[in-house]
Amino acid sequence: MGVRAGLMTLGVMMAAAAPVLAADGPVTFSKDIAPIFQAKCQECHQPNSIAPMSLVTFQDARPWVRSIKERVSTRQMPPWHIDKGVGVQQFKNDMSLSDEQIDTIVRWVDGGSLQGDPKDLPPAKPLLSTSNEWEGVRDGFGQPDMVIKSSEYTMPAQHQDVWYRPTSTIPLTEPRWIKMVEIRPTNLKARRIIHHSIAYQVLSPDNVASVSTGTANGPRGPVSQEDLVNRRPMIMEWAIGKGYDQFREGTGKLIVPGETISWDQHIHAVGEEIAGGSELAMWFYPKGQEPKNRSYLIGFTGLRTQGFLDIAPNAISHTEGFTVLKENTLITNFQPHFHLRGKAMKVEAILPDGGREIISYVGNFNFNWMTNYIYTDDAAPVFPKGTVIQVSAWYDNTKANKDNPDPEQWVGYGDRTVDEMAHAWMNVVYLNDAEYKALLDERKAKSTRTTQQQQH
Repeated sequence: MGVRAGLMTLGVMMAAAAPVLAADGPVTFSKDIAPIFQAKCQECHQPNSIAPMSLVTFQDARPWVRSIKERVSTRQMPPWHIDKGVGVQQFKNDMSLSDEQIDTIVRWVDGGSLQGDPKDLPPAKPLLSTSNEWEGVRDGFGQPDMVIKSSEYTMPAQHQDVWYRPTSTIPLTEPRWIKMVEIRPTNLKARRIIHHSIAYQVLSPDNVASVSTGTANGPRGPVSQEDLVNRRPMIMEWAIGKGYDQFREGTGKLIVPGETISWDQHIHAVGEEIAGGSELAMWFYPKGQEPKNRSYLIGFTGLRTQGFLDIAPNAISHTEGFTVLKENTLITNFQPHFHLRGKAMKVEAILPDGGREIISYVGNFNFNWMTNYIYTDDAAPVFPKGTVIQVSAWYDNTKANKDNPDPEQWVGYGDRTVDEMAHAWMNVVYLNDAEYKALLDERKAKSTRTTQQQQH
């Protein structure tokens, strides 16, 4: 080796060994990383919680630094997979890391994962009171006003998928309006076996306005199967990794005495006998406070023909579906739903004048995290009646998909985890013409004020 080459190699080795500096010194866990972990990671990454490791202390995090860097730099963690380059970008529940936070974590790992001075640590964040806490409680909304629990199903260690459909009474003595809902498995172990859980509302005769009639998926006869499914009122759908549904202020769901919950729980075996069910938490509006509009949960289809999918072995596939908005519609959230071969989903509005608007796009879907993206009130997209919502879906049935159980297998439509489906769960609010115009005028006025402030 020549002298010059030797000096270059020595320089590279010294650079690799030197600590990475922040603006005022080396990047350390105590000063730079702990605040990020507290804000974005520790809700799940703490002792006895759902994450595989704790990130509360330096000693907890240090053995995992290379994995942390890989997951963070590729935006696999935190589980926020929506594309930051298109569509709505303002969310009430944004758990994503900024580019600056990702860069800080990467530089910390590359710089030797220094602990720093423990005196620089921020005050400790309170840990969960239980190992299966409500996310709404963790996010500061207080304890739910009512919790309704299903009976539990004991799933053998080895078994075919099961769809468990018990019913639960709603113990109400007077009508109440719901402003936020959350479903969770009844215990921590049950999170391993419950793929999804839907709480359908079995209505009282005087609550028929809870039935949605504002969308259509035809023509396939007078009323299509999808129409009927979307008209069956759902209080909430939960799937692996999802949090709560928070309804827009002034909107909600009404429940009245005498109604029940009809559960649809998809349970699969995981090699261990586990008993579990679901429970639904509801946060109510104060008594006497009645929202102006109802919120409806719709599964916007990504399929041209209901119940039909044709995914060839070792192939990338694409489908699309269309839903007509029969009313002026405000969309308040987006949650893509696939099974193991799901790769990407785009939701786009085709306007009555022929224009198009991308609402949201997830290009790196992760089956383990059915993340619910809740739009802020000012950013929630609103469309006139006659708009068509197009859901485009892509599937990866190749060995490049790490979640794929068998790329040699043909895959069709079905409810089993090894089958596939595609729809976008979105809560919608229907607006009459006056409400629609008022909302547009309000947003235009806010935009004008913001522009004027920026100019001055």
